[in-house]
Amino acid sequence: MVFEEKAIANVEPEEDNEEEEEEAEMVDPLETARKQCEDAEHCVRMRERLEACETRVTSRSEAEEECTEELFDFLHARDHCVSHKVFHSLK
Repeated sequence: MVFEEKAIANVEPEEDNEEEEEEAEMVDPLETARKQCEDAEHCVRMRERLEACETRVTSRSEAEEECTEELFDFLHARDHCVSHKVFHSLK
């Protein structure tokens, strides 16, 4: 019986859920800026070119074409937009 009382006394209290709540509230500013920039006019046009290329390539059974150039153009346009927004949010 003494052993049971000591075992119960040594049980650690449950941790507060504050840490979990704080982690859930944190938002990555880079991801937010990327989503905003993907909706910008220039990025939308680049994404449309990329999607058209992907459609063209997937419609063929033996396509030699790759969409690397279109992908890089889209990523470059998005990252250019993001670079202007992210650095303003840094502290």
